[in-house]
Amino acid sequence: MSGNEAFGAAKVTADYARVVGSAAYLWGWSLVNMHNRHTLMAQLPEPGLLAGIVPAGPPGTIGMLHDYIRPEERVVACPNQDVAYGFGVLDAERGPSVVQVPDFGDRFWVYQVVNQRTDSFVELGKMYGTAPGFYLLAHTSWDGDVPEGITGVFRYDTRIGVVIPRVFMDDTAEDRAAIAPLVGRISVYPLSDYDGQVKVRDWTNVPSFGKAGTTGDQGETQWVDPEKYFDVLGQVLDEVPPLAGEEAMYGWFRSILAAAAGDVAVATALKQSAIDTDAVVREMFEFRNIGLPVAHNWTTQRNGAAFGTDYLSRTAMGKSNIFVNTPNETAYYYQDLDVTGARLHGSNTYSVTFPAGLLPPVQGFWSLTVYNKHHFFHANDLDRFSLGTKNQNLTFGDDGSLTLTVGGPAPTDAKLLANWLPAPGEEFTIYLRAYWPDQAILDGSWAPPAVARVE
Repeated sequence: MSGNEAFGAAKVTADYARVVGSAAYLWGWSLVNMHNRHTLMAQLPEPGLLAGIVPAGPPGTIGMLHDYIRPEERVVACPNQDVAYGFGVLDAERGPSVVQVPDFGDRFWVYQVVNQRTDSFVELGKMYGTAPGFYLLAHTSWDGDVPEGITGVFRYDTRIGVVIPRVFMDDTAEDRAAIAPLVGRISVYPLSDYDGQVKVRDWTNVPSFGKAGTTGDQGETQWVDPEKYFDVLGQVLDEVPPLAGEEAMYGWFRSILAAAAGDVAVATALKQSAIDTDAVVREMFEFRNIGLPVAHNWTTQRNGAAFGTDYLSRTAMGKSNIFVNTPNETAYYYQDLDVTGARLHGSNTYSVTFPAGLLPPVQGFWSLTVYNKHHFFHANDLDRFSLGTKNQNLTFGDDGSLTLTVGGPAPTDAKLLANWLPAPGEEFTIYLRAYWPDQAILDGSWAPPAVARVE
């Protein structure tokens, strides 16, 4: 024997483990989040809906909605009411999956597919000119034969991934009918089920798993329990290979896990470090605390689903609104404050005015959404949670401007009511999406207008 091989592992104090554990918690929060989502999905027998609301399926498949997501959803924060959603997880240990892409014609669509780091590894969408067909999602270690008829192959290097199709839909009965045959041809399934034929599914008739309330109560489902975080971190380190330069950090984290396995004091300190550091992660939930500053107190980010080693952004987005698209697919703007810096509150009325010719410059669609303080929809009598491209009855000013109002009492004038978004009678958040943004958004020369309180 030579070097340190003749000796046991280095001694680790509880205080040292606590400090390193805090770094490990901030680093791996989103990765553990993904691991735990996979654990839940692995219990499902077939594609369907969680509690009759959220699309889901066992690993290697997806569930699919045929309409907008309902406000009761609590599985993913900041849901979107402009698209029909799908959702499912990948598991490299179960082999590759096939993704069906129908011919969407002129309709906007994008399939988000991310690895366990929540980084995108595909380009599937209207902005890419993707051809209809069958696409394969396979782990980098898979060396099987690609069957005839597969249009393209995308590789990922982590055990777990997530697939989220999004298909734009106008808020009309006519478009709901028009989208139905397209949605029925969206599917993800194991390669072993591939036969070269398009599989069609009636997503209006699928099983429901779990009782009402299964998706959560007020806030998002607690996908990361700090008290159990270090119980699964070792598995996550095995599931997610280190990026270039991360090897030493992996060794650092494994060393405290090894120490905790043989020392109750170290294990207790690690658990407490996760509990304490979770308070820091909770601060990242508030949009005003994260991202890049934009005019009028808005914030944004420009590396969604391309985080790499930007651990702050990865954890912040994971906590506040996980599964954001890449910037060229979607730009996001977040607002907790009015133009004066005061917290948005539903007892007030606010206006957001887009001057003529200055609507969000997009090739896809845009929308302005109101979320409650938990980043979910505020249930209201109008069943209205966002306004934008999908709405056919917005009222424009004589000068071509568009003013949307948020919060306060409902306007009595029908034209003003068409431009109004209800808000809860407490703190809330405004969220602007710009799908397939133009260069003016990407380079920052366009920014959202101020959110002004109406006196």
